[in-house]
Amino acid sequence: MSNALSAADLVPGEPALDEPPRASSWLRYAALKAGGAVVSLIMVVLLGFFAFRILPGDPVRSLAEGRRVSAEQMELLREQLGFNDPLLTQFLRYLTDLAQGRLGYSYTYSEPVLNLILDRLGPTLLLTGTAALISVVLGLWLGQRAAWRRGSLFDKTQTGLALVFWSVPTFWLGLILLLVFGGGLHWFPTGGLVTAGTTATGFPLLWDVARHMVLPVVTMVAVVYAQYLMVMRASLFEEMTSDYLQTARAKGLREDLVRRRHAVPNALLPTVTLIFLTLGGLVGGAVTVETVFSWPGLGLLTFQALSAPDFPLLQGTFVVFSSIVIVMNFLADLLYRFLDPRLRAA
Repeated sequence: MSNALSAADLVPGEPALDEPPRASSWLRYAALKAGGAVVSLIMVVLLGFFAFRILPGDPVRSLAEGRRVSAEQMELLREQLGFNDPLLTQFLRYLTDLAQGRLGYSYTYSEPVLNLILDRLGPTLLLTGTAALISVVLGLWLGQRAAWRRGSLFDKTQTGLALVFWSVPTFWLGLILLLVFGGGLHWFPTGGLVTAGTTATGFPLLWDVARHMVLPVVTMVAVVYAQYLMVMRASLFEEMTSDYLQTARAKGLREDLVRRRHAVPNALLPTVTLIFLTLGGLVGGAVTVETVFSWPGLGLLTFQALSAPDFPLLQGTFVVFSSIVIVMNFLADLLYRFLDPRLRAA
């Protein structure tokens, strides 16, 4: 008789001898994804320095524009800003500052880049966070109702509108809303975070900010919500023919309960991961909307840095935007493994 143990000889519920512990498998998966995120971040750092050096324009000439500056003064300014140093020296200085938590010094604003980013981060998060929340709720709600009424007038109308808004350029839609509801009807402010010169506090201030947010938020929602609608609709289509839904109906459950309690939770898996994947891009995509509506966030700051060009400021905003995207993708990978039992068993 063999003394070797088989999987059947083990205590029920215990892993087989050759089966790796789940905790170890999870850690390996997380470490692999974290390694990929680190590599991506390194590439961002490299690209963030060299890519902006090929942009047209001379930062020194931009700083001296409209002023009477001699050639000697221009050369002195170029020396002070480090443009006469070899490219490798500039790159090493950039890496040293980055390792110490510094993002450089803005030529245009004469302030540390980190301070400028922190000052503008709040308005960007307020704008993109509000737009993301509305987009997710609206897209999921419309998507599941469109799927459940497949082929109906509601389904055709909602999917058609979603695809139209999804294909419209963001800046074009923003300009149309600005001209119609801001400049034409005067229903909403045309730009900024608050009314210029206001001294309002408390609720009047919140109301003023809310009115300024309407047009930029609507622009972002109109372009973004369609992808949640379409993914939710497609996911729910796959679930509608499942056997467990027929079983639920056989038990006498109403269609609304079958949809809300059984079909929708199972169809949410691809959409939940999509939310994390698109949140980072939504922050980066705020450049266009903030520029159109003069919203004082990171997007407008990036546009102004491009106009100079302001290399340290461009590098700083690029690293911040890219880091947000990388972190969101990493969280999406972890969440997908947590939610999908097929990946946990792999």
